[in-house]
Amino acid sequence: MGAEGSAVAAAPAAGTSTPAFSPLYQQIKTLILHSLQAGEWKPGDLIPSEIELAARFKVSQGTVRKAIDELAADNLLVRRQGKGTFVATHAEQHIQYRFLRLHPDVGTLDSEGPAKREVLGCRRMRASAEVAAALQLRAGDAVVQVSRVLSFQGTPTILEDLWLPGSAFRGLTLETLSEHAGPMYALFETQFGVRMVRAEERIKAVAASETAAERLQVPAGTPLLSVERLAYTYNGVPMELRRGLYRTDRHHYRNELS
Repeated sequence: MGAEGSAVAAAPAAGTSTPAFSPLYQQIKTLILHSLQAGEWKPGDLIPSEIELAARFKVSQGTVRKAIDELAADNLLVRRQGKGTFVATHAEQHIQYRFLRLHPDVGTLDSEGPAKREVLGCRRMRASAEVAAALQLRAGDAVVQVSRVLSFQGTPTILEDLWLPGSAFRGLTLETLSEHAGPMYALFETQFGVRMVRAEERIKAVAASETAAERLQVPAGTPLLSVERLAYTYNGVPMELRRGLYRTDRHHYRNELS
């Protein structure tokens, strides 16, 4: 098999469960993910060059390049011409709205400008059975609940509640959230070491309750889009349950399918 055959044996040694029949570049991708998960390279860090990684894993540079290409497509790594490859961070402009699929009917999210965030509340509480199941906790475990409204061009557009594992987010307060000007996920990764890397959503149409209508400044009963999102960090660990109500009179939900 040549030099590259040693990487097949290297994958299990790194604590992965990649099947032996997995393509070699997928095994290298798993090893790089393992290093990201272990914190060897932090968000914003420059990772070793393709040549260095090829020597480390005893594979060809082309195999490493293919693995990095996939990680870049997944928004976990960012290539910068002439500078190298960096660990992606939620503080970067192009992925600030990575999981937000609500787009303006006219223009783009960038042209619309950043959302104005109003944090309505932040409190520690015991997880209900439903929240605990979603976050793989035990009922009654500590979670942090955050409520906020996002406004675009002065119009309140998204009302959302989110729940975070209390053990991972000790010290998260209303003051901390209110003082942070950037994306919430950037705060999570810089202050709590938690990076959200993928998410699952469930979507349905609902009628605005009296409370939701007041927060979003629409008549009660107005049709809204209900979006429940479960976000994961590395290795498929759920770290956030988020439930949002979206106004769609000036926006639409857009997703790319492939």
